[in-house]
Amino acid sequence: MPPPPPPAELGGSQISSLLEALPGIASVLRSPVADALVKAIRAAAGVGEFTMDDADELVRYAVRRGLIGPEEGDRVLGDIEGPLKSKPKPARAAARPRALAKKKPAKKKSRR
Repeated sequence: MPPPPPPAELGGSQISSLLEALPGIASVLRSPVADALVKAIRAAAGVGEFTMDDADELVRYAVRRGLIGPEEGDRVLGDIEGPLKSKPKPARAAARPRALAKKKPAKKKSRR
């Protein structure tokens, strides 16, 4: 029995068409690195949670791309492992920013 043919490569326009035709597929095709970056940004702003898995994904990406060396990646993961594991998970209500109260505009004084 012959092996199955290799999967066909999709071009840019084909991918765009696919994303338009199947609305939920973008979240399935999304990169784990993109998810980790979004979580890091939200955590830095205090409105989300960043996990060790997210840190590991970003460090592996940086090592693969040659942005940092493997030794530095190991050091970074070692530095953050304790703080990330001991950090209490925020309650869902506390993780969401509260709406800012609207101030009434000040009355303008007439220039007489």
